[in-house]
Amino acid sequence: MDIQKYAEQFMQERNSRSIPEFEGYSPTEMHQILHFTFEAQSPLKIQKLNAEDYEKIPLLNLVKFLLQLIEKNKEIKLTEKGFLPTKFVFEIYNQGFLKEDHIEKGIVKLNKELNSMTIRLSRFLLEISGLVKKRNGKLSLTQKAKEFQEDNHKLLLLILETFSKKFNWAYFDGYGENQIGQLGFGFSMILLSKYGNEKQLATFYATKYFNAFPQFLELKVSEYETVERFISDCYSIRTFDRFFDYFGVINIETIGLGFNRVTYISKTNLFDKLIKCEPPKRINK
Repeated sequence: MDIQKYAEQFMQERNSRSIPEFEGYSPTEMHQILHFTFEAQSPLKIQKLNAEDYEKIPLLNLVKFLLQLIEKNKEIKLTEKGFLPTKFVFEIYNQGFLKEDHIEKGIVKLNKELNSMTIRLSRFLLEISGLVKKRNGKLSLTQKAKEFQEDNHKLLLLILETFSKKFNWAYFDGYGENQIGQLGFGFSMILLSKYGNEKQLATFYATKYFNAFPQFLELKVSEYETVERFISDCYSIRTFDRFFDYFGVINIETIGLGFNRVTYISKTNLFDKLIKCEPPKRINK
C-alpha cells in the first residue's frame, strides 16, 4: 500500500470512530449533523405528521396566520418606521399561538411589533425564507408563499431550516454574538431523543452540549458569576425557551427565581412523531 492510500485509510478509520462526547457518533456523523442536518446522509430526519399534529406546532401556526393575514389584505402597509400596524399586532398575538411572559404579566404593553418577540420572529422568518417581500413600505406574499401555504410539511421544513440556520439566535438576547445553541442544534435534538422521556435538568443537557463543543468554555464574560452559568443559561434560553418550545416538542418546568431557579426539560409526544434520530452507525470494538 502506498503512503497516500495508507493516509486516506487511516483518516477514514479515525473519522469513523465512536466518540463518547458525541454520544457515540463519529466525527463523520457529527459533520453531517452540523452541516447537513436534515439531509439524507444525516442521522436526523423530519417526518411527516397528520393534520391534527401540525396544529400543535405554535410557530408554524403563527407563521401561517401571518401569511393568511397578508393574503386576506392583499398587502399590509407598514408604519413609518417599517413595522406592522398595532391593530395587526393585536390580532396576531390574540390568536394565542405563543404567549410571552413580559406581555402576560403587564411588564410590557403590546402596542407595537417591537414589543412581541414571537411576532417579530415570525416576520423575520417569512422575509428571510422568501415567503414575504417588502416593497415601498408594504408587505406582500411572493409567488413562493402560495406554493408553501398549501403544504404544512413543506412550510414546516422551510421555517425550521430558516430558523435554525439563517436566523441569528443571538438577536433577541444579551449573551453576545456567539453561536451557543445554534451550532449543533441537531445534536441537541439527539440528546432530547435519547434522554427526553424522563424529566432532566436543563443543565444536564447543557453539560453534554459543552462536552461536545468545549470551544464555548473559552468565552470571556464579566456580567455573570461564572462562565459555566453564563453559557448554561445562554444555551438553555436559546435552545429550549426560544427554539424547541416554539415547535411544541418539549415541556418546560421552572422552579424558583433568579440564580436559584432550576429548569426541567422533557420531550412531548410530538417530538418522536416529528423527529427521528438514527443511532450511531459505528462503535468501537
